[in-house]
Amino acid sequence: MASLTLYGYYRSSCSARLRIALDLKAIEYKPVYINLNKGEHHKDEYGARNPSRSVPTLMVNDSWCIPQSMAALEYLEEAYTQATTLLPADAKARADVRALAEIIAIDTQPPTNSTTMKQAESSGADQLEWTRFFARRGLKAFETMVSKTAGRYCCGDKITLADVCLVPALWNAERFGVAIETYPTISRVYGVLREHPSFTKSHWQNQPDCPEELR
Repeated sequence: MASLTLYGYYRSSCSARLRIALDLKAIEYKPVYINLNKGEHHKDEYGARNPSRSVPTLMVNDSWCIPQSMAALEYLEEAYTQATTLLPADAKARADVRALAEIIAIDTQPPTNSTTMKQAESSGADQLEWTRFFARRGLKAFETMVSKTAGRYCCGDKITLADVCLVPALWNAERFGVAIETYPTISRVYGVLREHPSFTKSHWQNQPDCPEELR
């Protein structure tokens, strides 16, 4: 299997999804740090790899990369079949996992990312209130569904892509002052996952490109 390169940013929740999954699966990769604050994602060299000029990008080989986190997660499931699986075998359970993951990846993360927040602020919105609204809206939907699927983790007693997507979103929500304890099932699952080595290792404060003053 070709060696992987992960282009990411320490505080990107989408990048964190890949960091967590790669660690859970014990897949080696080379990290490359893209500083969003310095606009490194807007450089032509990076744009050639990721036309959206977003992070992360998973470089699979010299000529092919995956520029979206959810597609990259699905690729790891399909290409690394001997590694720990993050999707259940049962079709219904797989659909539940994907639905929960998409509540985060489609409904919650896009309106709360830095590009969207800056655009909202330029249109007169309060950036913090904007972010809190969409984070709470997404977590409320997630809580409603996960209360029916959860065991030890979001879907039963094995870590899945739902957990991999949820936890980085919670890191962001905490930064913006959203009360996680408002969501009892999420809060319980989070209490377990936040102690798991792969999630701890992948936390944004533990990344080499995180500024010292934020660690």
